Amino acid sequence: MDNIKAVVSLGHEALGITTNEQMNATRFTAKALADLIEAGYQLVITHSNGPQVSMIHKAMTELHRIYIDYTAAPMCVCSAMSQGYVGYDIQNSLRTELTSRGISTPVSTILTQVTVDPYDEAFYSPTKAIGRNMSKEDADNEVKKGNFVREEPGKGYRRIIAAPKPIDIVEIDAIRALVDAGQEVIACGGGGIPVIEQGHVLKGASAVIEKDAIAGKLAADLCSDRLIILTSVPYVYKNFGTPDESPIQKMNVKEAGAYIEAGEFGEVDMLPKIEAAIEFLNSNHNGSVLITSLSSVSDALKGKAGTQITFE
Repeated sequence: MDNIKAVVSLGHEALGITTNEQMNATRFTAKALADLIEAGYQLVITHSNGPQVSMIHKAMTELHRIYIDYTAAPMCVCSAMSQGYVGYDIQNSLRTELTSRGISTPVSTILTQVTVDPYDEAFYSPTKAIGRNMSKEDADNEVKKGNFVREEPGKGYRRIIAAPKPIDIVEIDAIRALVDAGQEVIACGGGGIPVIEQGHVLKGASAVIEKDAIAGKLAADLCSDRLIILTSVPYVYKNFGTPDESPIQKMNVKEAGAYIEAGEFGEVDMLPKIEAAIEFLNSNHNGSVLITSLSSVSDALKGKAGTQITFE
């Protein structure tokens, strides 16, 4: 089947952490993405940004500490910066890899905003650590400004922010237009720039959005044929990390729900991916989800690796 429309979600392994690591990592990542394109897929690519946005936040905060006239950048601006430079590396690496294979498909990056609910419970119980380690004095100052902090034993304190659920992808029509024009698109990087609607104004929120959550929504909104989640393991596993560990090669939505009830999936790693798969498949019963590692993409395309999830 040609022209299979797929959303691909890239994890930390695909990007590295430092700027040099990222440049090298995206070259490898581009090969896996190009394999998919050669196999007949048209891609909308989203990606994580945890280390990148944290690095930017730390840099901008330190700049403000040294040069008081420079204001510290809010989280929404840090998220936008990370989308830009991560998208730049993926875009250039993928374009280079495609050109080397004789494929002239354009690759574009869209800075993407995602609306969130200001009354989302996540804002009252933030969990995501961001930025530098702080002293007790600096942490107390953050609390006075209305921010949340958490002590990390032996390291100091870190600011923590909310991870609310995504509501709407603001630039979805622009993404859809580029897809309809036959382009490979990079969008919703890092989960998207979280914004709150205030009348006709979009106001940046001090938050992050889970990239798996936005991947499932993006695939649903675009009526994609497939959601592909590339992570650090070649399969989803039962009893992960134990002597009884075994790969799950296939499951449906009902079975996935039963695994969730049984507590099979880690809350901060595999569970968000399975929940994204369920959201997508509930919107498109004919779609499918593939979860595998970046290095296993070629084998997964041959049915030799990866976990396949379907509605029934």
